[in-house]
Amino acid sequence: MVFKRLLGALGVGAPKVDTILAPGAVYPGGTLTGEVHMLGGTASFDIQQVSLEFAGRVEIETEDYEGHRLVGFDKVAVGGAFRLAEGEQRSIPFQIAVPWETPVTEMYGRQLGIGLGVRTELAVANAVDAGDMDPISVLPLPSQEGVLDALSRLGFIFKAADLEMGRIRGTSQQLPFYQEIEMAPGPQYQGVMNEIEVTFLANPGGLEVILEADKRGGLFRSGGDVIHRYTVPHEAPGQRDWVSEVDGWIRAMVDRRGGF
Repeated sequence: MVFKRLLGALGVGAPKVDTILAPGAVYPGGTLTGEVHMLGGTASFDIQQVSLEFAGRVEIETEDYEGHRLVGFDKVAVGGAFRLAEGEQRSIPFQIAVPWETPVTEMYGRQLGIGLGVRTELAVANAVDAGDMDPISVLPLPSQEGVLDALSRLGFIFKAADLEMGRIRGTSQQLPFYQEIEMAPGPQYQGVMNEIEVTFLANPGGLEVILEADKRGGLFRSGGDVIHRYTVPHEAPGQRDWVSEVDGWIRAMVDRRGGF
């Protein structure tokens, strides 16, 4: 067990924590389990609350800043209040819900390079101290997998994925950021669009799929972005003809702008 120092808000001699997550990946809307292990510092501390917060490394662009920041979302209390004596070891098991809009971190068996995890916080008096982020692996839901598999079968090739700060108007988005999965077009769409960006907004009742095509100038009358939104149930690839449906979505995006 490797205890980690917190970030220093509680001062010298503060407790240390080691959050151990259950092995394996999780799914949006699923459950994350594990244990928070604590080691008392050089004095007793009255812990008011132990919390876990999901966090992602998000791309932020403003007038005076452009870069990535760690953005927290969905903080959950897993323990408190209690006194942690000097040098005492204590463990708190937890089971917390994974937010439905949690970004996926891998697809097609490959990592997407998304910085995502949970960080542990201890609240003492008026101070809150946070630990480092413990990474988690998030697999796509069956409905998300159906859309991604259909795009792959249509010849689209994964390029990159990132998290972007902001909200998509006209959607049910809950988080302060969203994930974009960028894919290069298949042969039948080359010359019509540069790429397509896919965003998933899952909820207990279904899945919103936002498609954004970066269209080429000329074929669409003028260059720019075309955005379409579709809502589908949580059905696995074998329960639905995802290839025909997704192909229809893309052709509708192109046809409405005179691309074919």
